Amino acid sequence: MTSMMTTPVAQVEQRLLAGDGRHEPMPALSSADIIAMARDAGITGRGGAGFPVWRKLSAVAGAGRPAVVIANAAEGEPAAGKDKALLAAAPNLILDGLQLVARATGAKTAHFYAPTDALGRIRTVLRDRRDDLPVGLHAAPDAFVSGEESAVVGAVTGHGAVPADKRIRITESGVGGAPTLVQNVETLAHLALIARYGPGWFRAAGTVDEPGTFLATISGAVHRPGIVVEAGYGVGLGELITAAGGPTSRVQAMLIGGYHGGWVPADPALPVSRAALSPYGASPGAGVIVALPAGSCGLVETARIANYLASQVAGQCGPCVNGLPRMAETLADLARRRSRPGLAAEVERLARLVSGRGACRHPDGTARLILSAMRAFEADVTAHLSGHCLATEVSW
Repeated sequence: MTSMMTTPVAQVEQRLLAGDGRHEPMPALSSADIIAMARDAGITGRGGAGFPVWRKLSAVAGAGRPAVVIANAAEGEPAAGKDKALLAAAPNLILDGLQLVARATGAKTAHFYAPTDALGRIRTVLRDRRDDLPVGLHAAPDAFVSGEESAVVGAVTGHGAVPADKRIRITESGVGGAPTLVQNVETLAHLALIARYGPGWFRAAGTVDEPGTFLATISGAVHRPGIVVEAGYGVGLGELITAAGGPTSRVQAMLIGGYHGGWVPADPALPVSRAALSPYGASPGAGVIVALPAGSCGLVETARIANYLASQVAGQCGPCVNGLPRMAETLADLARRRSRPGLAAEVERLARLVSGRGACRHPDGTARLILSAMRAFEADVTAHLSGHCLATEVSW
């Protein structure tokens, strides 16, 4: 657990990262109480998709069969670190939230899915608790797609952390065919605080439409790369960069939402919210924020990420097996200034071709990143097609 304890943490607004010790006991709440509480709080999932939590709870509870609940702490993305920081700071809040969603859904089985180096810490914490429902522990492999909810179900059932057909909703048929709820550990910790302090308290942070705080992992051209910051939705990018020690040099763009996110202008006043980021094809996602320095090439950086994502496929559908490597290679040609007629159009064509056709959302997220880069670095695209690079420092 040493690696988790060394994750640097700062708080623009401190709630989750205050730790386990200062909170009052959990109140006794019924299934209906918990679902209504989540609805009134307006909490959405913090794992990336941002789906309303109360809707997932209702779907699983309404299935009318014994359910399964899973706490998901898999962080396969290299730039992510928030769940590790939370596991170190507040494991009991996460486990409180897991018991809450078990009660809300009528679950008979609960699981905790996390990287191997986190399981010892969780096991120790569980020994000191007296929970209504025992919790099974499962190791999450270090792979980008390992945290996708159907991959989580596959890992828990012993079939491997491979995404399944997205047409089958795990809320209807997941582990062993049972209705299954997979919830990110940050979401569960928020629920544990809402149960104690109420929806109104939760809504005091964030915006009217996007209430609450979120955890952000900030890296790139900052003085404290990898730091985890807690802030309310709507916080300005500049405040987050300041919390990360400030920029190391002039920042030309920001990658928001991680490797399946989008590039946005380096505007300190730009709010980090779905509403504000939507025009750029981005969203807060799982809170991954990367600052790109002015001396680096955005096309080169995106090509590097695309090459990594193409290596992280599950190998079960054409868009991943064939589409992502070809798309990454074509973008790499553009990044390396290997110009040919129609090159930029081919990058965009391939990105649109794989979207919506994969067995999971990995092709969609990769395509979203690449299309975002083609928009954000339009001047770079033009320069690369003519054999030049606008960056003063380029490495490959």
